[in-house]
Amino acid sequence: MAERYSMKDDLFNARTVGQLAGEFAQAVPGFDPTRFTAEALAGFPDRELMARMDWLADCIEPHLAADFPTMADQLEAAMPARLDPTRADDDFGHFIHAVPGILAVRHGLEHHRARAMTLMYHATQRFSMEFYIRPFLNRWPEETLGDLARWAGDENYHVRRLVSEGTRPKLPWAKGVALTPDQTVSLLDRLHDDATRYVTRSVANHLNDLSKTHDNLVLNRLAAWQKGGAQTPKELTWMMRHALRTLIKQGHGGAMRALGFDAAVPVDVDLEIETPQVAMGEALVFACTVHAAVDLPVLVDYRISFERPGGKTGQKVFKLKQGQATPTTPFAVRKTHKLKGDATTFRLYPGRHQITVQVNGVDRAQADFDLT
Repeated sequence: MAERYSMKDDLFNARTVGQLAGEFAQAVPGFDPTRFTAEALAGFPDRELMARMDWLADCIEPHLAADFPTMADQLEAAMPARLDPTRADDDFGHFIHAVPGILAVRHGLEHHRARAMTLMYHATQRFSMEFYIRPFLNRWPEETLGDLARWAGDENYHVRRLVSEGTRPKLPWAKGVALTPDQTVSLLDRLHDDATRYVTRSVANHLNDLSKTHDNLVLNRLAAWQKGGAQTPKELTWMMRHALRTLIKQGHGGAMRALGFDAAVPVDVDLEIETPQVAMGEALVFACTVHAAVDLPVLVDYRISFERPGGKTGQKVFKLKQGQATPTTPFAVRKTHKLKGDATTFRLYPGRHQITVQVNGVDRAQADFDLT
């Protein structure tokens, strides 16, 4: 049997730690790369991914100056070359280069804010500082937001992305930030027409976070950007779909209308379950056909209600397909949905389950199937 993939071992191992050791050996006199590598690797087995990042900082810190300004100089001297500025996306950097951000928070937050921000400005061009800017936003909101306002116009797209990503209300894995939308949306206004997808994806993710508590604000902001015309129509359409994905799953009428889908137009849906009984690990197969009396763009999703222990149910919404239904040509789609019995994120249980088909955010048809 093949070994199970381990993200933490892929990111933190003898090769990557050796790379980091070599970078510090060239920049910090007296740094012993062999000793550091052995110490770091010895501490990995009992630590998860995020804890390994802190552990690397623990191992490096004793080799650096005690005063933070000098430490920051050493950390900058040890940095590798900046991430490739010719790329436009999917260049997050390597987790081993989180060390400057961790030490900036530890030693720069209270008494060396400005020097710590400069350190993170350089560091984020090697590995995103989105986790480490957040303590500064909480401790020094006005000053840090002022820095971010300047960085929103920086020539390096990693710096510009940090402005949006670091201020996200619900950034995965990260600590919360005590910011209001009024404090951050103005930054998104400056970034929404960025030419780099890495930045615009972050803006869209930021809006998706906001949509969970401020749906009208998000819809109004997108409408304003659309009216302003600063972003290309194709990219803004992509951003809108990405930013409104949570509201779309909820069947939010305003989000549907923003994307051109009319929930009020009546449609008929034929739903056929081809596998009314599904064994655990096998696939549910179903087909649906959308009939409309007028030409109609349709967005079709489906929701499965799962049996849970104790008579409870759980629900998950899945994307299906979008297209066009006309009076002469119904919109038809067929789907095979694998029901994994060993899924770690959402465990399945035998019993009667239900599938609901949504068209333009409105429940249109339901059917049951048994999972055995």
